[in-house]
Amino acid sequence: MRILTVFGTRPEAIKMAPIIRAARAAKLEMQVCVTAQHRDMLDQMLRVFDIAPARDLNLMQENQTPLQFAARVFESLPPVLHKIRPDWLLVQGDTTTAFSAAFVAFQEKIRVGHVEAGLRTGDKHHPFPEEMNRRLISSLADLNFAPTPRAAANLRAEGISDSRILVTGNTVVDALNHILSAPVSYSDPRLEKLSGKILLVTAHRRENFGAPLEQICAAIRTLAQKFPELSVVLPVHPNPSVRAAVTAQLANRPRILLTDPLSYPEFVHLMKRAALILSDSGGVQEESPTVHTPVLVMRDVTERPEAIESGWAQLVGTSKDEIVSNASAWLSGQKAAPPANTLNPFGDGHAAEKILRALSVSN
Repeated sequence: MRILTVFGTRPEAIKMAPIIRAARAAKLEMQVCVTAQHRDMLDQMLRVFDIAPARDLNLMQENQTPLQFAARVFESLPPVLHKIRPDWLLVQGDTTTAFSAAFVAFQEKIRVGHVEAGLRTGDKHHPFPEEMNRRLISSLADLNFAPTPRAAANLRAEGISDSRILVTGNTVVDALNHILSAPVSYSDPRLEKLSGKILLVTAHRRENFGAPLEQICAAIRTLAQKFPELSVVLPVHPNPSVRAAVTAQLANRPRILLTDPLSYPEFVHLMKRAALILSDSGGVQEESPTVHTPVLVMRDVTERPEAIESGWAQLVGTSKDEIVSNASAWLSGQKAAPPANTLNPFGDGHAAEKILRALSVSN
């Protein structure tokens, strides 16, 4: 059995890494093709997880739209498939890379496995374009690897048969367990010396550009003033729209530390040290139950309700007042995290093994 994985972003690399590692251990033939949708952040993850791509398409160009990027995948990936002729093509999540690669594989009559299938908000415009990407990938996929029973139910509701669905857990739990098992050293020495409570913030989603991001920055300023013992850490996403807004509103403020993007080990260990996380990231919602740090989700909807139901995440939107009010409740102790032994809704850390077993049986 020959498997080809195609990905292009940091989150995809994190969640594909356990599958690649498990395939190596099982001596399965697996090759990696990257699109470099996020060049610098992807390369960082390839180094962290010791992944050497067989093919690097290097497709991202400056000021390229998602549609233009997809067109380049459509043009560049078929020759790779013709040469490798995989039995399975694996994609992860809901990126433009994942959708485009799945569509090309379908056209080439190569079976598609969709890792982290079945996440839904029910609104095709939120998140955009991810919600539509993942719906389309699930329709194209021969096997949908759902991270939770709810995700599997979403797929069934769309008419996808049980024979094409397997609940595996989320591979991010596998990745986290691997990273947390080793010590970390921070490239920014300021992170070693943080004192008091740590508030970790990430903000990068396209739908939060503009006024919502301004509200988020205003909330951070207010929280830093309200809680003198608080150290705020915000690794700034490289997207120019995010970087310009965050720097303009938060640079050179007391106890607000803006850093370059952190390596995944640095970020994971900082999550574990934090008292609270503010984030618009989907991945952070999944990681929160494993690192046992609550996260306030700065979005209006989430495709990961399991995180909310587990008590580790709370949906707060992007209003300054809502963020400040809810963060204050956690930071002051009015709200408490669930017990550390609460069942992790995203699995037991063996998702990669289950995925490879299913591919082998279906081959």
